[in-house]
Amino acid sequence: MAGDSDWRSSLTASERYDNIQRLMKAAAAAGRGQNAFPIEDEAYKTASSREEYDAACSLPTAAAEPSSSTLPTAPGQDNRESSLGLTIGPYQNCHYIASGVTAEVYRAQTRALKVIVETHNIEPHDPHREAKILTSLRSANAPNIIQLLETFRDRDQHFVLVFPYMPSTLAHLLANNHQPLPTPLIRTIFTALFRALLHLHSNGIIHRDIKPSAILLPSITTTTNSPPPLPPSHIYLSDFGTAWHPNYSSASEPASHKVLDVGTGPYRAPETLFGNRAYTTAIDLWAAGATLAECFLVPPSPVAETGGGGGEGGGKRTTLFDCPPAHQDGNQLGLVLSIFQTLGTPTPQTWPEAVGFRTPPFEMYRVFEGRVQKEGWEGVVPCADEGWRELVEGLVRFESGRRVTAGEALEFPCMKGESEDQET
Repeated sequence: MAGDSDWRSSLTASERYDNIQRLMKAAAAAGRGQNAFPIEDEAYKTASSREEYDAACSLPTAAAEPSSSTLPTAPGQDNRESSLGLTIGPYQNCHYIASGVTAEVYRAQTRALKVIVETHNIEPHDPHREAKILTSLRSANAPNIIQLLETFRDRDQHFVLVFPYMPSTLAHLLANNHQPLPTPLIRTIFTALFRALLHLHSNGIIHRDIKPSAILLPSITTTTNSPPPLPPSHIYLSDFGTAWHPNYSSASEPASHKVLDVGTGPYRAPETLFGNRAYTTAIDLWAAGATLAECFLVPPSPVAETGGGGGEGGGKRTTLFDCPPAHQDGNQLGLVLSIFQTLGTPTPQTWPEAVGFRTPPFEMYRVFEGRVQKEGWEGVVPCADEGWRELVEGLVRFESGRRVTAGEALEFPCMKGESEDQET
C-alpha cells in the first residue's frame, strides 16, 4: 500500500475532477442537492490510502449530507484554506470557489484559476477568444478590467486562465444587504463599470454578460454612507467568456449575425429576445441600467423572501425585471412580460428599430400599461433620487440607439455627486 504522501502526490487533478463528477451524479440519482466538492475534499484529507479515498468517492453513502464544517463558504471566507487542496499546474493548495457553464474556478492564495473543463466550445463561450481579448486589453492598459496574468495547460491538458483573486462581487454585496446600497458606494462601483465599458465600446468590443456577479470588489462595508475607503481603480469587470470582438469573433459571428443566447436572466437586453442578431454595444448599457436599478431596490428580508426574481450570484434578491430560472420552460417569455409590465408594451412608434427584427414584438402580446407610465420611475426605483432615476431611465430604453452611452453616463451629475451637493 502506498504511503500517505505518495498516493496524494500521484493523484491527478483530472482524477479528482472525475470523482467530483461521480459524486454529483450519485447525489442527483438519490434526489439530493448536496455539493460534491466538500465531500471529495474531506475524503482527500482524511483517507489513509488511495484505496480508502476511491472507496469514499464511490460508495452511495458518499452523497450523504456533508457536515457544516465542510460546507463551502463565500469567497474571501474560505474556512478550508489551511487544508490540502488541488494542485493545478504550478499552483498548489487550490480550493474550489464556483462553477460555470464551461469552467470551474479555484482559489490559490492571491490567484483565481479558471479551469476550462468543457473541452468543446459551447457558443458563445470560447475561452481562447477570452484569453485573446483580455491579453489585448492588458496591452492597452484598459481601466477597471480584470487582468489575465497567464494561461497554461495543466497535466491533464485543461486550459487554465489565471487572474488576481478578488474576495467579493457586487452580487454578494446585494445578496447580503437588506437595504439599498449607499450612493457613494454605488457611484464608485459604477464609475469603474462605465470606465471599463467606455474602453470596450470604443474598441467595438461587446461584453455581453454585464451583471452584478461580473463586477469584482475588494472587501467593502456598507454600514455607513461615507465613501468607501478605495478608489474606483480597485474595482474590476470580469467574465469575458462570451465577449464579442470585431476581429476575433468575425469568423464565427459576423457583426450582422451574432449569437442571440447571450446575457444572464433579468439583465438580457430586449433586442436579443426578439431576434436582432445585429445588436450592438447597447446591450451592455441595458444590462448596466438594470444592474444600477437593483442597487436602489429594497431586497426581501431574510425571513419573508418576497419581491422580484431572477437573482443570480448569491441569495434571493430584488431585480428590476423578473426572470424565471433558465431551466424552466417559458423563462424567456416570463422576462419579456416583466419588461413589458415595467416599461409598457412597445409600439412601432416607441421602438422603431424593432420593426425590422426577425420577431417583431408588436401585435403578439397583451398590451400593458407599464409601471413607469402609472407610477413614474420614482415608483419603480423609489429609493433613488431624481439624478439616479434619470440615469436608469436613460439606460433602460427599448430603442438601443437612444440609450445613454458609457461616456455620457460618466458625465451625469449623480455620477459626480453634484445632485447630493445641491441637496446639502
